[in-house]
Amino acid sequence: MVTLKAILKAQEKMKGIVHQTPLDYSRTFSDMAENEVYLKLENLQKTGSFKVRGSYNKMISLRKNEVENGVVAASAGNHAQGVAYASTMLGIPCTIVMPASAPLSKVQATKGYGANVILQGNTFDDALDYALDVKDKTNTAFIHAFDDEAIIAGQGTVGLEIMEQLPDVEVIICPVGGGGLIAGLAAAVKEKNPAIQVYGVEAKSCPSMAESLNLNKLITVESSPTMADGIAVKRPGQHTFKLVQQYVDDMITVDEMEIAGAMLMLLERNKLLVEGSGAVSLAAMLNHKLPIRDKKVVQVISGGNVDVSFISRIIERGMVESGRFMRFQTILKDKPGNLEKILQIITEQQGNILDISLSHMGDKIYPSYAQLSLSIETRDKGHIEEIHKVLKRRGYVTGAE
Repeated sequence: MVTLKAILKAQEKMKGIVHQTPLDYSRTFSDMAENEVYLKLENLQKTGSFKVRGSYNKMISLRKNEVENGVVAASAGNHAQGVAYASTMLGIPCTIVMPASAPLSKVQATKGYGANVILQGNTFDDALDYALDVKDKTNTAFIHAFDDEAIIAGQGTVGLEIMEQLPDVEVIICPVGGGGLIAGLAAAVKEKNPAIQVYGVEAKSCPSMAESLNLNKLITVESSPTMADGIAVKRPGQHTFKLVQQYVDDMITVDEMEIAGAMLMLLERNKLLVEGSGAVSLAAMLNHKLPIRDKKVVQVISGGNVDVSFISRIIERGMVESGRFMRFQTILKDKPGNLEKILQIITEQQGNILDISLSHMGDKIYPSYAQLSLSIETRDKGHIEEIHKVLKRRGYVTGAE
């Protein structure tokens, strides 16, 4: 079992190796959440996430003969970069097996940190099976992403830092995938001050820890696609599950629109680029999913490795969730001036037209008619409702695109 002593020892080893990341007070989020909200910015950690803490602690704890042939790990992103960075710092050869579907940016970043990267299979599970085969064939040391006591102790240093930076913290909210971060953090925090509440947050599309806790046993869940891919772990670890059972107060889940909204808020209000898995803790708070008010609350922002090609989709989805973007279709009589009339209505309602598409062919488009598709920038959800009401009053039938 991971102890406070082991976490304190890990913290001592890491001095000068990993950043003590900022704890940033946010007045904006405090007002919105009706709590005093602080952000623990692990997205500003070396390699862009907290993962380097556990990876470094694990590798420095191995004996020389255990790493003489190097280390191997399986990951689609943050763990890969953490292991690669730590292995370079320690002069240990490193092989990372990543699924072929891993974003090119994360593959290139892992190589940039000094790892030999092997692309294998289409899923993380495929990559994991191959990595374990590499371990057996080459006698390398396997670095697990979360279910390892040294990994958990390393991640627990986040909890120690929070308590040093905000000694009177009352609540900590933490993202959960396999459970390494919250297990270590909760063990550190609760051993020092059992009165502090610790909550975990998962993506609703892959709630493996929450479901396991509900059934009081480890289970494997089916997962659907999520923008919080960094925490889409179908089965928690044995070590992490036991620690979460012992120390964590409750588990919360958030859906995709709530995650997108939190990511957009962090980008727009705090100028922070945060990945989906790193934003789930704030998403739970902003959507009032926790029974807390007027508390000093720390949100762990666990990572910021967002694929650049994905950012525009995140922004669009977040804008839809906050009511600042709408799309609709309507059928117009194909006569001169009809398009101008509906565009004038949108202008009068102060909607900013972003995109127009007019089609004269389709299953539901009759001769002498055209289908208009519009994308509009709006102020909020009330503004969208008002535009729909005015259009209906003027005789237009609108439908979602």
